[in-house]
Amino acid sequence: MRVPLEIAFKQVEATASLERLVRERVDRLPRYFQRIIACRVAVEAASRNNQHEVTGYRVRVEVSVPGTELVATTTPRVGTARAVVQDPYQAVRDAFVAMERRLKSYAGRLRAERKPRANAPHAVITQINTEEGFGFLRTIGGREIYFHKNAVLNGGFARLEPGDEVRFSEVDGEEGPQASTVEVIGRHGRHIMGIVPRA
Repeated sequence: MRVPLEIAFKQVEATASLERLVRERVDRLPRYFQRIIACRVAVEAASRNNQHEVTGYRVRVEVSVPGTELVATTTPRVGTARAVVQDPYQAVRDAFVAMERRLKSYAGRLRAERKPRANAPHAVITQINTEEGFGFLRTIGGREIYFHKNAVLNGGFARLEPGDEVRFSEVDGEEGPQASTVEVIGRHGRHIMGIVPRA
């Protein structure tokens, strides 16, 4: 899927090769986080000489992801006296390297927040609707809890089967309790006795 992109050149000539580099780097961003909503890139003149020629470039990359905006800019290299990058292509590369780091960090934080704790409640999968992407699990106490395929960690929804034992985190959904995360920990309820999947 292509990320929706806006490119702005401010006081800089918009060349086809510079625009192509920006598009190539934007196309690589979903490797680091797949749920990117949009991307905005601004390439601008950061400094000019006495003849009004551009002598330095600054690039700002803004990425919209669910719930927040991530921003990365070119930063001067350590040990250099200049506060700007003199090559526009290098400025683009530097800004995107910084954005890739931000996306990796953001994705890691989300995974850590979503990961069920070791003492999270256990349940057994009772129903799976693969076409519509949801299912139900039954707790040891006999409660049925809805879950969406996006709640299943490590992209494991397609591998779920009724009877699989899971660890889950529960939240209050619009229509009652639902699992915000589901992690498979065993096949066919070997660890939990007395919970039988619905036929």
